[in-house]
Amino acid sequence: MRRRPSKTEPRCSFCARSAGQVDKIITGPSVHICNECVKLCNDVLAEDKKQTLPWETGTLPKPLDIKSHLDEYVISQDRAKKILAVAVYNHYKRIRTSVDLDDVELEKSNILLLGPTGTGKTMLAQTLAKVLQVPFSMADATILTEAGYVGEDVENILVGLLQAADYDVARAEKGIVYLDEIDKIARKSATPAVSRDVSGEGVQQALLKILEGTVANIPPKGGRKHPEQPMIQIDTGNILFICGGAFEGIEKVISARVGKRTMGFGASAEVETESDDDPMSVLPEVQPEDLLQYGLIPEFVGRVPVLTTLDVLSEDDLFRILTEPKNALVSQVSRLFEMDGVTLTFTEEALHRIVELTVKKGTGARGLRSVLEQAMMDMFYDAPSHEELKELVITGEMIDRGVSNVDDGDELLRKSA
Repeated sequence: MRRRPSKTEPRCSFCARSAGQVDKIITGPSVHICNECVKLCNDVLAEDKKQTLPWETGTLPKPLDIKSHLDEYVISQDRAKKILAVAVYNHYKRIRTSVDLDDVELEKSNILLLGPTGTGKTMLAQTLAKVLQVPFSMADATILTEAGYVGEDVENILVGLLQAADYDVARAEKGIVYLDEIDKIARKSATPAVSRDVSGEGVQQALLKILEGTVANIPPKGGRKHPEQPMIQIDTGNILFICGGAFEGIEKVISARVGKRTMGFGASAEVETESDDDPMSVLPEVQPEDLLQYGLIPEFVGRVPVLTTLDVLSEDDLFRILTEPKNALVSQVSRLFEMDGVTLTFTEEALHRIVELTVKKGTGARGLRSVLEQAMMDMFYDAPSHEELKELVITGEMIDRGVSNVDDGDELLRKSA
């Protein structure tokens, strides 16, 4: 029971309640505000923030602007960046235009990114969301199963998006979901399976409605659904889905299609193509029929109409990735040492050595960080303890020695296991 206010007690200048009637009174020069009014103000501000996204009231970035921003973070892959910029621009232009012209209904176009690991698929999707300042989440298709089986329900790919939007459903419904490893849910054979394929074809079928647009019931914290559990409804009609996968081996499917010529009485014979020297060179020629042959079902392929491929990164591309982007790895490592008062410099030889070791790993741009972390481990360990150290120059020999130390340690662990 609250006590009666006295005449000398400060009162909230907004609701006129006294200090005895609320938990806290914040006093300022000739003005007071209580904790209840502060909470109300926060709710009002949060509601205003929820109502619109920056591109809804301001200028929607044009495809040229979107590609320019992608160029700052992703090296090479120019054709893929152009295709993505146009697709994303058209998608959000469609959402923003509330008036139908001549009763034409504009359907959304989800995107499929196809390319070897470490070529920039995930980075492209993340950067697109950053340009448009929309909620973004990533999901792994390998953990999904058909409803009723052990694994994650397909609706759970939306939980991360809802969390990224601070549980603001309206903002989440205009976000981007990147579904990685989509090639891992291909069915095991080109013909429909006799037994239930719950982690392959079953997942593809379960994803169809979400990709096209439906009202999905989402458990607030993910996991399996329960009858008595409260659900959050999300309309996926305006959510842009970007699916990515390495599709290992699809180059053989493409080569078998483009390399065949009919001869004589209808017999087919293989002819030499440019892919004989570089098997991955045929990737840009991928067609929906190749995806069907690989194991995606026709209905799924139809719901990702924008198809683009990413090129294998050359040594020159890897060298540029180390030094040129805004988030270049060399800049990141240098900043970490700068926090300890050490100026870090890489010689040209050291950078080329990092690239050479990465190429041997065959993991694309992801391998750059792995090699750099291995090579710098001892320096990361020792530098903070040497306050007299002000400058450090990294040479090719130091890179080799750092990687060699890690490899020797791994070998010892394998022998002792």
